[in-house]
Amino acid sequence: MDELIRAVSVAETPEQMVTAVKNLAAAQDPLVIPTLIAVFGYNNPEAAIVAVAGLTELGEIAVPQLLDQIDDYNYGARAYSIRTIAAIADPRALSVLIDTALTDFAPSVRRAAAKGLGNLQWEKLDISESQIAINRALETLLLICEDTDWSIRYAAIVGLQALAKVAIMQAPIFAKFQLMLTKDTEKAVRARLQLALAQ
Repeated sequence: MDELIRAVSVAETPEQMVTAVKNLAAAQDPLVIPTLIAVFGYNNPEAAIVAVAGLTELGEIAVPQLLDQIDDYNYGARAYSIRTIAAIADPRALSVLIDTALTDFAPSVRRAAAKGLGNLQWEKLDISESQIAINRALETLLLICEDTDWSIRYAAIVGLQALAKVAIMQAPIFAKFQLMLTKDTEKAVRARLQLALAQ
């Protein structure tokens, strides 16, 4: 394992880095989590995508370290962390996803968080906890449906559509979609609303 981890730190070209990260991710060992997370900050998008896939495969076991190591200064690294957290869909990430969707300065990071909010695995919480958590996600997504950036509104619709799989959320979500359809003038947002309402 040490050899695989060292290969990442000594890679001299972008291609060597990608190969080293692929080998490391393939190990599927919890010991590789910190190194895979560090790859997010290396300014090598291909390697970062491989690291996202590797961490997503590791699943829940990677979540605490992902939450602890979100990079406040490198928005690219933060975007990869949030995408990974969203893909794993662990409800322990709820507060981070809410804060990110509402306040992050980088639109790509906010979009990833908004989409992730709709897909959390609520069944991993007990019933009373899940009800509170689902309502927090709903409130956040409804709020960012009013964002001035159309791409954030679009991501909120994606998140809400996923959240609508929870039966008791369908009525407020579809009511919001209908209301947005009467008010939002952005073509991409309107098309996404129509797609969500058709399903």
